[in-house]
Amino acid sequence: MLVSHALKDGVLHLRLLRELDVTSRAAAALEIEAIVSAYRPGRVLLEFPTPCPSPASFSALARARRMCASLGIALTASGPGSVPLQAPGSAPPARTA
Repeated sequence: MLVSHALKDGVLHLRLLRELDVTSRAAAALEIEAIVSAYRPGRVLLEFPTPCPSPASFSALARARRMCASLGIALTASGPGSVPLQAPGSAPPARTA
């Protein structure tokens, strides 16, 4: 199992349980597709385990986004605890006092 989920107030909360790699991204994308298809929510929130997801995790997000778009379901992604996401290799956001 690579994805946990909970349905709250019509929003399907999905969480990747670990960072994905090439060998696990397809399985995670299929899990996401199966969960979304089963619940058919109004919105999906996908939470990554780290603020700087791996390329394979972004690939799974892209597949989930295309699938949700085809079903007319809004999809939002975030880092752990609603932290903004960073692309791999980018500098972390500057902290303000």
